[in-house]
Amino acid sequence: MSQKLELKETLSEFFRSNSDIKYILFGGKGGLGKTTLSAATSYWLAKRGKKVCVFSTDPQASLTDIFERKIFGQGEVEIAPNLFALEIDADKRIANYQNEIRNKIKEMYKMEKIPDEIEDYINSSSAEPAMAESATFDAMVELMTSGRYDYYVFDMMPHGHAIRFLGMAEILDQWVAKILDVRKKAAEYGETATVLGGGKGGLAQEDYVLKELEFIRGRLDFVSNMIRDKKHTAFFYVLIPELMPILDTRKAIEMFREFNVEISGVIVNQVYPETLLKEEGVPEFLKNRIRSQQNYLNQIAEEFGSMIKGIVPMLEREPKGLEMIERVSKILYGE
Repeated sequence: MSQKLELKETLSEFFRSNSDIKYILFGGKGGLGKTTLSAATSYWLAKRGKKVCVFSTDPQASLTDIFERKIFGQGEVEIAPNLFALEIDADKRIANYQNEIRNKIKEMYKMEKIPDEIEDYINSSSAEPAMAESATFDAMVELMTSGRYDYYVFDMMPHGHAIRFLGMAEILDQWVAKILDVRKKAAEYGETATVLGGGKGGLAQEDYVLKELEFIRGRLDFVSNMIRDKKHTAFFYVLIPELMPILDTRKAIEMFREFNVEISGVIVNQVYPETLLKEEGVPEFLKNRIRSQQNYLNQIAEEFGSMIKGIVPMLEREPKGLEMIERVSKILYGE
């Protein structure tokens, strides 16, 4: 391993000196090991007697794969003592949400049946990517506000989606504020007072829409404030010793800072042991890969320095199942 790549602070030291942390996020591009590190951290905390739930915001059933248990769409599944995992079936959640919309429309407009054109619109909305994200974040907020766990560990979506979410929260804040401002001005005119007081009509229906918007805004604000809360939230970024992940991490850190979100640390994953260079029988192509990694490890050390909180070697097999998850947790937390 590169001599330059040193830990100024380990993950276990970080958590000891930040005892109020409650929410732990792992971000980064897909395929770099976010799910593995989320599972290992959850396992480590659970072994220390803390009740933990690990949650994946990825639509792929990644925790099901890592823990080798059927988790997707099953609610909060107990994996080991104190350790629970949750993977949301976003399609099922969207279908339930669409039924709620149908019932609300029927109730508002006193309809027996939803008109075909509205039904088509409701059905087509499920194809919108934002619907899946919204369903996932709703589940995320419900989990965090439940108060059932000491720690909540999140395997987050790629940073582009997270940035879009943070931007969406701010846009919605402005949108609701504008509607409230218009409503306040409209209420000053006497001719609208009867509509406001009648319980029916345009403004009354707009009030219903406003109420829904404020509910959505509250959900978004909760998560957005949680991500920015340095006292209670730790946000770690995962990368591997290759050029594109290094560039992506640099860009992500800059973009998150624009939204006042500070990364708590960087975890370097899938590092080939440097000792293999001196062993006989190691194929030359693998030695070339290790030399290439060494150059990138030096770049990681120079660029991220004290932000590096953990280094995980490339293992001889995929880290799946509790035995391998326990092994990764011992590497990460030095036990």
